[in-house]
Amino acid sequence: MLDALGYALNNRCRVLAITTGGELARRANAASLPLWQFKHIGQPRAAVGYSFFLLLAALYRLGLAPDPQIELDDTIAAMKAQQSNLVAEIPDIRNPAKRYGGQLVGRWVTVLGAGILAPVARRWKGQVNELAKAWGHFDYLPEADHNLLAGSSNPPENIGRLAVFFLRAPSDHPRNRLRSDLTRKSLMLNGFATDFYDAKGESRLAQQWTALHFGDYTAYYLAMAYEVDPSPVDAIENFKIELNSES
Repeated sequence: MLDALGYALNNRCRVLAITTGGELARRANAASLPLWQFKHIGQPRAAVGYSFFLLLAALYRLGLAPDPQIELDDTIAAMKAQQSNLVAEIPDIRNPAKRYGGQLVGRWVTVLGAGILAPVARRWKGQVNELAKAWGHFDYLPEADHNLLAGSSNPPENIGRLAVFFLRAPSDHPRNRLRSDLTRKSLMLNGFATDFYDAKGESRLAQQWTALHFGDYTAYYLAMAYEVDPSPVDAIENFKIELNSES
């Protein structure tokens, strides 16, 4: 991030700094740059709402995006409606995130998405890694159909331990929905465990965020099933320490 700031200043770009503080805020103030500073205590992954919606607000204020208010209202309503079935007090039989989290125990997880859900598939993968301390992989459709399908036969003894999750949205391009269905069918015939999540909401923004919201809950319940604390990421912190010691 600091390198990006230096590059932007050297090339006389217009800069808006969005940060919780630290060195980026110091340099922004020193250069008299516009600075949006917000408070967040916790892991960076939990600040995804800040990082996304502050950027959306900036794009709107700069005239680079239309007024998002209607889509924001739809997004909030859809997430609240979904939330009612995902909280810890709701038993497995009526809590789909708990059920999906349970289905992923003991499996290597791959998440596939297309269009607006492609980056959400990446988010699911990261949350499985960081919350559940479990292996996760993601891929994009249609790109996955050029290679993933060809690699779905070997080693046969491990296929039963793999789970492939498909993210779908009403706004999916019809060809991508067809690709998703056919890809899932092919993997199922090869012995893979598969399932899908249908994003909620009328707007594309709501569909993107309900899918992200559901994935976070699923990864959390997977962590509970593995009996691990979802907050710390000791492996990452130890890696950073070792990396800095070698610099």
